[in-house]
Amino acid sequence: MGANDIAISIRGLSKAYVITHQQEKHSTLAETLLHKLKNPAATFGGSKETFWALKDISFDVNRGDVVGVVGRNGAGKSTLLKILSRITEPTLGEIDLYGRVGSLLEVGTGFHPELTGRENIYLNGAILGMSKREIARQFDGIVDFAGVEKFLDTPVKRYSSGMYVRLAFAVAAHLNPEILIVDEVLAVGDAEFQKKCLGKMKDVAKGGRTVLFVSHNMAAVQNLCTRGIMLRSGQILVSGDVDEVVSAYLSEGISSMDGRVDLSDHPARAGRSAPWLKSMTFIGDGGRPSSRFASSRPISVVVEVAPPRPIANPRVAIAIEDHLGRRIGTAASYFNIGNSGRYAEPFTAMMTLDKVNLGPGRYLMSVSIAEPGGGLLDSLDSAAFFDVEWDSLYKTGERHDPAYGPVVIHADWEVVPGVTSTALA
Repeated sequence: MGANDIAISIRGLSKAYVITHQQEKHSTLAETLLHKLKNPAATFGGSKETFWALKDISFDVNRGDVVGVVGRNGAGKSTLLKILSRITEPTLGEIDLYGRVGSLLEVGTGFHPELTGRENIYLNGAILGMSKREIARQFDGIVDFAGVEKFLDTPVKRYSSGMYVRLAFAVAAHLNPEILIVDEVLAVGDAEFQKKCLGKMKDVAKGGRTVLFVSHNMAAVQNLCTRGIMLRSGQILVSGDVDEVVSAYLSEGISSMDGRVDLSDHPARAGRSAPWLKSMTFIGDGGRPSSRFASSRPISVVVEVAPPRPIANPRVAIAIEDHLGRRIGTAASYFNIGNSGRYAEPFTAMMTLDKVNLGPGRYLMSVSIAEPGGGLLDSLDSAAFFDVEWDSLYKTGERHDPAYGPVVIHADWEVVPGVTSTALA
């Protein structure tokens, strides 16, 4: 493709933030001065650190490309999109955008809370450089897609988060930007709305416009995107075919083949939460660690927790996902245990399934810990994988085909002569 086919060109893009670390507070002036004498280089305001959210990023996006940007929390995805949307300025590097940019990054971005839904539609269109007549042509489609007709003349500060994001996405997708940038904000909507949004983004892409899509939902990324970019610690780790990028993302926090997973410094950790979760071990027959299990055999997962402070009645949860990160089911300590005690020292939580009951294939596992009324303390998404091998689950010897779905359902069947009414008599 030639230069005229480029929609986004990025060269040497970097973004730095200065982080201030508060030093120990002193109760008296004498203590403060004594500390200063012992540490001449220290400042009264605390030490400062330069954090590079992005480091020397370079890539091109062609017109009509649908690019999925993936990476763990803190990888730099949102920073990249905010720079492309001109919300924040880069520290270094050059960006060339060939076309109008419509973006949906987070609830609250791009709308004026005191203005009504109607006024914000026209405001956003004007920001994109569209005439009033162009906006009017798309107006009914925006309102219909968002489903907020009754509240069109209500200030958006009174909208629920769901209403807000529906209108924001409708505006971003319908006002014909050449480049559409969408962050994980779609997670705010319900499942039906998310499906509707993905359908609309497909329509946008088919129309020859460019889409950058950030999501932790690998199924959505693989379904929508043709290319992918994976970021880690502000740098591009993998770029290319979307299947290759999704595979790299889901393999990033892989367990060792012996079934033991070190969680203390795991890349899947959400944000910068304290590492409460120390390790996770898959246990098979005979109490031995393993990463391979037969479908009809038991599996246990042992989670070691190192609490940085005392905790009462910890709520430990484990979620099983398919190879694309789509959740299959969740097992949680608080489903079965009420008060589990108070812990100031390291402790262990163990989950056991009598049967794996999954079809052959590779599965992912997420783990988290929370406390009652205190919210999430530590969480790791798709932290490890385990493999399920086929064995004889059915008396007939029938195999469980992947087309049947990942979960093996056990049911008793009876086939008898006669119609339904006779059989039930």
